Amino acid sequence: MMTMQRKVEHAVFTVERVYNGANPERVFAAWSNAETKAKWFAKSEVFEFRTGGREVNRDTFPDGTTVSFEAHYQEIVADERIVYSYSLDMNGNRVSVSVATIEFQPTDEGTKLVFTESGAFLDGHDTPAMREHGTGIMLDMLGKLFSE
Repeated sequence: MMTMQRKVEHAVFTVERVYNGANPERVFAAWSNAETKAKWFAKSEVFEFRTGGREVNRDTFPDGTTVSFEAHYQEIVADERIVYSYSLDMNGNRVSVSVATIEFQPTDEGTKLVFTESGAFLDGHDTPAMREHGTGIMLDMLGKLFSE
């Protein structure tokens, strides 16, 4: 019987986006309102957007892969900052545990969003590069809300 080699890769990455035409209040609302967030992120089964609250969603991709996301909100400063810790499971395997900070900074034209994640990526199921790439796609999907 072959045993799996366990490993942890730690990484920090930052992804930034500028959303012209959307002030920090509007961008923050896209994170804090369950219906709006479901337009660019997975629909949540549990959505308790408050410090100490949590968010849970599960999804199945067309190839049958199941993904479970469970976040715990550590700090929320309206229109300025969200900090949450979260775990991500794929097909029942824990792939990562992270802390994410989202900052909403006003600009002359709208909002600069700064997403910083510090993660422990477990057993090679996911990599920091893959997560950073996926985060960029997610933030681009968020940006489409503001161009409608």
